[in-house]
Amino acid sequence: MKVEIQIDENCGEPRLIVVTRQITDEIQTLIQSLSNTPAAYLAGFQEDELVLLQPREIIRIYAQEKKTIAEAEKGRFIVRLSLQEVQARLSPGDFVRISHSEIINLSKVNHFDLSFSGTICVTLTNGAQTYVSRRYVSKIKQTCGI
Repeated sequence: MKVEIQIDENCGEPRLIVVTRQITDEIQTLIQSLSNTPAAYLAGFQEDELVLLQPREIIRIYAQEKKTIAEAEKGRFIVRLSLQEVQARLSPGDFVRISHSEIINLSKVNHFDLSFSGTICVTLTNGAQTYVSRRYVSKIKQTCGI
């Protein structure tokens, strides 16, 4: 794919034009990634109460007993989305998947413990400890620059 950028001092709002013979998987992925802006809020339920959670308040999100749980500074909330849907709504620079069933907020990580052979123990700011599964270790190392 060729990328061309034109600088025009008279341009008001930036615009993107894709010229293609047909819509391919690569073009579809590009369109999807450009249109996915991080969500401003995530709806969390606690009993019969709906609470709008700001992403910066969320410590981690995990799947447990066929439910998606968001653990935030305010407590634990049930999110009525799949983990994959939640991940698509959150900023990939701030949130990272550490296992098949868990996503963490990187700004809520206290420290990573690399002393375990092959795995990484993550201690979060609320004191919770979780582990990076072997499948995601290389991604975590790449994200953190290790």
